[in-house]
Amino acid sequence: MKPKQIPGVPIQKKGGFHDSESTKACTDSDVYSQFDLLKQRFFSINQWKSYAGGSSADFRHFDSSGKPAERMPQKGDFIRIEIPGPGNREGKGYDWVEIINLSHHDAVTAEYYLMVCRPCKDPDQPEGKVAHFYSTAATSNIMISREGNMLKVGVYGRNEMPNFQAGFTDKIRNFFIGIGGMFGFSKIHWKSLAEGLIKF
Repeated sequence: MKPKQIPGVPIQKKGGFHDSESTKACTDSDVYSQFDLLKQRFFSINQWKSYAGGSSADFRHFDSSGKPAERMPQKGDFIRIEIPGPGNREGKGYDWVEIINLSHHDAVTAEYYLMVCRPCKDPDQPEGKVAHFYSTAATSNIMISREGNMLKVGVYGRNEMPNFQAGFTDKIRNFFIGIGGMFGFSKIHWKSLAEGLIKF
């Protein structure tokens, strides 16, 4: 299976990838109000775990200076991720990504928002190493869209490879979690989030 070609999503070049999508059909009369609700959920990063279910990762939104945020995400903000299992020592038990792009497309028949995230350093440790089990070649691309009377949430992982630019114990952890993710482990969590966001 080949990765989908999605406008704004980086091209798959090497490593693992996944495409996780969930859709919902709406009536013509309520598709816009349902999309507004989906937008609220999409932009409420701190609530993602409650939508995805108890066994999923926990996501926390931080601004570009590394302070907790309770607002619309912006380019340059960070997301702190607590995944089930052993934590990342470099990130004090957490994995971190930076929002490197946030785009919006609006047309008469379709509309979408795309958030592109890349593994990064813990914002409290700017001189440290990347605090994530994937290398900085990887991206997680989260999209919500409205087309006709259909809503969709998609999460597209690209260029997923273990992060070996880390301390010894983190290298071992990153290898096993990264390989597990490349073989479908992370797809399960992203699928839970995609389905949870769209289930009202």
